[in-house]
Amino acid sequence: MEKIKTTVRIAGKEYAISSYDSEAYVQNVAAWVDRKMKDLAQATRLPTGQLAVLAAVNATDDMMKSREEIRRLKQELESARAEIERLKRDEKA
Repeated sequence: MEKIKTTVRIAGKEYAISSYDSEAYVQNVAAWVDRKMKDLAQATRLPTGQLAVLAAVNATDDMMKSREEIRRLKQELESARAEIERLKRDEKA
């Protein structure tokens, strides 16, 4: 698979990003980052470099919370499956 080079605009600057993901996906990611930086700029009036760090911290926080939720849901699913199997065995007995 070949990398795709995509030019995106974030916080008024253009960046060339090489990725195995589609151009549309990379554009969507960049648009999310741009939106977050604009929102933070309006709320905080921080310089661009600090906005980028704050956006990265917020994105990482979201990702880590999502991973924890996925882990919790997988455990819940596994418990439900085990309960279903137990009920099936009890029904046959």
